[in-house]
Amino acid sequence: MRDRFDGVDVFIEVIKAGSFSVAGSHLALSRSAVGKTIARLEERLGVRLFHRTTRTVSLTEEGLIYYERCLRAVHELKEGAELLESGRHEIAGKLRITMPLLFGRHCVAPILVNLAAQYPQLKLDLHFSDHTVDLIGDRYDLAIRNHSPGIDMGLDVRALATQGKVVCASPTYLKNSAFPRDIDDLGQHQTLAYLHKGEIFPWTFFLSDGERKKADLNPRLQFDSYDAITDAALAGAGVACLPDWLAHDHIEGGRLLRLLPNFSMPRFDTYAVWPTTRFMPLKLRCVVDTIAKSLTNSRLC
Repeated sequence: MRDRFDGVDVFIEVIKAGSFSVAGSHLALSRSAVGKTIARLEERLGVRLFHRTTRTVSLTEEGLIYYERCLRAVHELKEGAELLESGRHEIAGKLRITMPLLFGRHCVAPILVNLAAQYPQLKLDLHFSDHTVDLIGDRYDLAIRNHSPGIDMGLDVRALATQGKVVCASPTYLKNSAFPRDIDDLGQHQTLAYLHKGEIFPWTFFLSDGERKKADLNPRLQFDSYDAITDAALAGAGVACLPDWLAHDHIEGGRLLRLLPNFSMPRFDTYAVWPTTRFMPLKLRCVVDTIAKSLTNSRLC
């Protein structure tokens, strides 16, 4: 019975890595050893799991069916371990967490670093990316997302915080430009635009009657990084629209000045997302609760 499951871990790693050689490097095996393991697994199962070329491997129809069953089995094993762990009173074990690059680095990672210092047996594997990952397929325990995760029967979701934005510019820039008093005034300024998926992210404001209005911008510079926009704003390159948490310290320190304070902007939610499990592990519950409490108590979100 045991031999029937030999090679399953290698099989899953090959799919994740996309090649025998990369999977081998992750598992400390040679490419040849990986190939032989897969070949023995295919022989035992009596099917071909992969289409092979000199450069790539891809799943056959039978391979895809087997992979889906393997993921279910791994999930069941993980849930069994979580059931045992849920009865423990110690925050311990490893969590693999993905989060947005900038928000994660500025707002979430410091919380988790402090939490890890409180619980020496807690191990956190932190990944930073603005791409939406496949939590189950990529084997993440938790994701922090700055957009609605939608409805997925395989995932649990919890709202963590609400973020806002602020329009601002440096005193250096404003020495040579009049303060904008109205939304329409922004069209006369050199604005620093954020590019999201190749499109300029709009600056939307609430009017006094509750209606929304998009500013007519004339961007001087365009970026796909809020960090770069912040640097440009500090250098006096133009007017920026930044997340509250990113602009806060610069505004407090006088390096940036807030503009259009009488016009509010729509806020957006941040979520914790994790694979659905019957018994939420204590370590995961602790991490999610801590992030939610810390962000809620922060002035930045």
